[in-house]
Amino acid sequence: MLDLFGSTVRTCDGVSRRNFLRVGALAAGGLTLADQLRLDAAAAETGGSTSKKAVIQVWLAGGPSHIDMYDLKPNAPAEFRGEFKEIDTNVSGIRISEHLPLQAKIFDKLAVVRSGTHTNAGHGMGSQWMLTGYQPTIEVNDNIYPACGSVVSRTKGANVAGMPAYVTLPRRLGLGNAAYLGASYNPFTPDDDPNQEGFKVRNLKLPGRVTEERLDRRRGLLTDLDTIRRDVDTKGDLLGLDKFYRDAMEMITNDRAVKAFNIQAEDPRLRDQYGRNDLGQSCLLARRLVESGVSYVTIQAGGGWDTHGDNFSQLKKNLLPKYDQAVAALVQDLNDRGLQNDVLVMTFGEFGRTPRINGGAGRDHWPGAMSVLYAGGGLRMGQMIGTTDARAEYPATKAASPGCLLSTMYHTLGIDYNQSFYDQGRRPLQILNEGRPIEELI
Repeated sequence: MLDLFGSTVRTCDGVSRRNFLRVGALAAGGLTLADQLRLDAAAAETGGSTSKKAVIQVWLAGGPSHIDMYDLKPNAPAEFRGEFKEIDTNVSGIRISEHLPLQAKIFDKLAVVRSGTHTNAGHGMGSQWMLTGYQPTIEVNDNIYPACGSVVSRTKGANVAGMPAYVTLPRRLGLGNAAYLGASYNPFTPDDDPNQEGFKVRNLKLPGRVTEERLDRRRGLLTDLDTIRRDVDTKGDLLGLDKFYRDAMEMITNDRAVKAFNIQAEDPRLRDQYGRNDLGQSCLLARRLVESGVSYVTIQAGGGWDTHGDNFSQLKKNLLPKYDQAVAALVQDLNDRGLQNDVLVMTFGEFGRTPRINGGAGRDHWPGAMSVLYAGGGLRMGQMIGTTDARAEYPATKAASPGCLLSTMYHTLGIDYNQSFYDQGRRPLQILNEGRPIEELI
């Protein structure tokens, strides 16, 4: 059995978030594969997307401070507005944080929804809500509902054969799994930092002692064993393994994926533009992957955004410079390559931060308002959408729920977010049960 384990990430609640994919461990999908295949076959036939578009999602785990990034309130009392100043962008009338100067220069290629909102201030439950579109009722370490990358993998697949549909960088993402869709729609991950000199991708090459001839013999043996097992498999639970093994064999027996992950092939000057850190190089690698046929890439890198203490120092010295450089380089690079209509970039976390500064010069969890950045995907750029009240506490106009924010992405990919799949209890659940695409963007 093949195990792919990601890293463990801790947030201020002390909860360890560890994801896993175990090939053959179909129990991770909840419902048996045969049940799932029987129950949602019709939905798959009618709801899949033939679009070649792709998504790069930059996940700002911990909760980025909207009031210090895209929604500054210079006229608010000092205990709310903080120490950062606004600067002009290249779009008349739009101003953002002084610590996002590179994004300010290309804001005509960006759009920000300042009125994102929900009601759960917990890291785990807030993350699950923003990554799936569903609000969980309990705190758990794994997905109750499938992450949007897994939904894209299930409904759309990869844009090019021989590539994974869904990848997380640089390591496995907490709450980024497929839940009841089944383990074969969990993400592929290199489980290594592309900024490191010796960067390599686990499980993408044959072990040194295994030749292709030996692999072919093993594949033939596996086929024979599967034939025998299917004779006694009255429910067909093994059927779902076919796609997983087929995709895995395809990836390790052709060089498309190997070339796509070879970030060392990039011009060093371009690598410098993205930033020589895990976030910058993950964004560059994500661009290589979507160019090569991956449909959905989620990136969690660049540090934690859970700034309960020393918020302003953390932002200006570490978090914002890396984020600004990486996102600006990614968006410009996609535009330079003519991919601005094919690739959607979006950045957000599980919630925003409290507008009122706490006693430790920090900001705490705040789901009442958050900012979400979009770029490309054929959407309308160069605009701010929605407003918050005078202290950036709640939306004043154009409130956008997690369903609104994610349905915009699904709409861009041509995926019917009203279609249903079946959970462990055989209940039909829509991809999203609320929200509609943001009109100003589409």
